[in-house]
Amino acid sequence: MANTLLSIQVIPKTPNNEDSIPYVDRAIEVIQQSGVKHEVHPLETTMEGELDELLRIVKNMHEALVVAGSPSVISQIKIAHNPKGISMDKLTEKYRP
Repeated sequence: MANTLLSIQVIPKTPNNEDSIPYVDRAIEVIQQSGVKHEVHPLETTMEGELDELLRIVKNMHEALVVAGSPSVISQIKIAHNPKGISMDKLTEKYRP
């Protein structure tokens, strides 16, 4: 079982005040390519895995956005860490049909 949930909202600066959505899409692609369990929500994406792995993905997201042309990136991150295990499903099961 995973020991960490990490929710992230990326806020990329864009050249010439372009739309940021293509940059956010690129960040989500990095998560998808990583293979970790994740859920995309309107204002953030939550990943489930091991802390070191998830932090590496955050780094990869930032690097991918810079390569895509973003001059700078701000991320808001929330981390829930439990060495005994934690999961999105367990935390939200009572709210699902």
